[in-house]
Amino acid sequence: MKSILILEDDENLSRGMAFTFEKDGYITLAAGCITEGKQVLKQHNIDLVILDLGLPDGNGIDLCREIRTYSKIPIIMLTARDLETDEVSGLLAGADDYITKPFSLSVLKARVQALLRRTGEGSRHVIYCGKFRLDTDLCKLFKEDEEIPISATEYRLLSFLMTNAGQVLSKEQILSSLWDNEGNFVDENTLAVNISRLRAKLEGDPKNPRTIKTIHGIGYIWTGGV
Repeated sequence: MKSILILEDDENLSRGMAFTFEKDGYITLAAGCITEGKQVLKQHNIDLVILDLGLPDGNGIDLCREIRTYSKIPIIMLTARDLETDEVSGLLAGADDYITKPFSLSVLKARVQALLRRTGEGSRHVIYCGKFRLDTDLCKLFKEDEEIPISATEYRLLSFLMTNAGQVLSKEQILSSLWDNEGNFVDENTLAVNISRLRAKLEGDPKNPRTIKTIHGIGYIWTGGV
């Protein structure tokens, strides 16, 4: 099931878009400003962004350019201004498509479907969470353009945490995901050891983690550094 971030400050338009996509089975998350949008991108694995050019706390083009420094996630730019310079600027910043308001929701839906289909064909499965990306074909972790070496167990642990970013996961849930192909079980002590090793690799201050947080008495949550 694909997830879409709608970054639009017009609440009526945002709700209309969300309703349209949810009817077709998409998961939608909404943000009304750049600050909220960045939080959503860090906390969730988003498949496509619908990004308004004019937002209360900044310019959508600047955010698009920032996203492109760490992610190839498809972006559709929206604007109320029918100016060629805006379209050119948006596309040069890394937007994949551009729609001028007012627009038909059916046309937007068709553009989204086409873009997801085009970007999904022949592409690697990559999980993006903030500055981190996990290539599930190569089993490799990157922070921006730098590869971070990880073991097979660390990879399985990261894959489960990042796929469920923003959700509190119990130790039992995590342990059940770490069985290997030979049926070898990873116990709770090994889980704690691997969490500690990952923090040493990912965190600026492993003793005060911001990427993988402990929820005492329950388990862990991947926040992506929020």
